Amino acid sequence: MPFVHVTLAGPPPGAAALAALQAGVTTLMAEVLGKRADLTAVLVEGTAPGAWSIGAAPTRIAAHLDATVTAGSNSPAQKAAFVAAAHRLMAETLGEGLPLATYVVVDEVPAESWGYGGLTQARRAEGRP
Repeated sequence: MPFVHVTLAGPPPGAAALAALQAGVTTLMAEVLGKRADLTAVLVEGTAPGAWSIGAAPTRIAAHLDATVTAGSNSPAQKAAFVAAAHRLMAETLGEGLPLATYVVVDEVPAESWGYGGLTQARRAEGRP
């Protein structure tokens, strides 16, 4: 049940690019990190013009992807593959000019500290409400 938050700076993506980004991230979560696509939530948000800087200089276009997963549910190799593939997806979808400082974060949260449908991931793993 991962949650993925993509923050963008620059011109907002068109409907097709937005759908490609959401579908692409969902696919990567399922195929690379082994998460259930039907429970993967993706939020794409933009920032105000001029709100993003890199090295203290305003940037025309930027992106940041933060994927929240249960701690210990993925190997270092899976996370590295996800970071590489997610960066590629953003570069392909958002176009040229994406800065080197485009970060992808796999944020691991303890199973007892988050969940969905009113149950923590720890409770789900135990098979009880």
